[in-house]
Amino acid sequence: MKQVVLEAELRDVSKNLNALKSSGKIPAVFYGKNEKPVTISVDSKKFMALIEKEGANVIIELKLKDGKKTAIVKELQRHVLTQAPNHIDFQAISLTDKIEVMVPIHTEGIADGVKNFGGTMEHVIREIKVRCLPTEIPAKINVDVSALGIGQGITVANLPKLEGIEYVHDASSIVVNVLLQKVEEEKPADAAAAAPAAPEVISKGKKDVEGEAAAASAAPKK
Repeated sequence: MKQVVLEAELRDVSKNLNALKSSGKIPAVFYGKNEKPVTISVDSKKFMALIEKEGANVIIELKLKDGKKTAIVKELQRHVLTQAPNHIDFQAISLTDKIEVMVPIHTEGIADGVKNFGGTMEHVIREIKVRCLPTEIPAKINVDVSALGIGQGITVANLPKLEGIEYVHDASSIVVNVLLQKVEEEKPADAAAAAPAAPEVISKGKKDVEGEAAAASAAPKK
């Protein structure tokens, strides 16, 4: 995993956070083993550009006045509606100690069961936790699904073996599988509405006949 430098400033916790965000800064905290927590802020545009280019697990050298701090983004909080970054947790790391991080799973190809037999692809696990050295964190785990037929899937045990990477997950857990597309059964109400209406049959019953006879007898004779 690539290492990049990001400038950071010490932050006064007594100052208004909205004013800080309005100035283009993101409030953050740096913490870790044998590290005293430090409240800081980073430039919003530079940070987001860095994450979009290098990925969420990029190794960051936070450049402070008193030196650099090696860290990764442990948590990024966003605004519910705008998705703008609200707060960042930077966790201190050592490049020689293994850590656990979440890595996205990327599927490659179109499953045979989807392409030729009308199935649907179900993504059960989209991110998986791995344990490795910070410098060996993969940007993503690529999974080829093109050979999957209806009812077939890939489990954690089937994921590609990458040197130095340990999957921290139940090996039998399903990552992706191909399902037979369900055909919704027609509901009785829908069936009744869809059925053609029977033609209305008009028949003359006893009362009609009696009514006609009475009308005939009441009519004046010529």
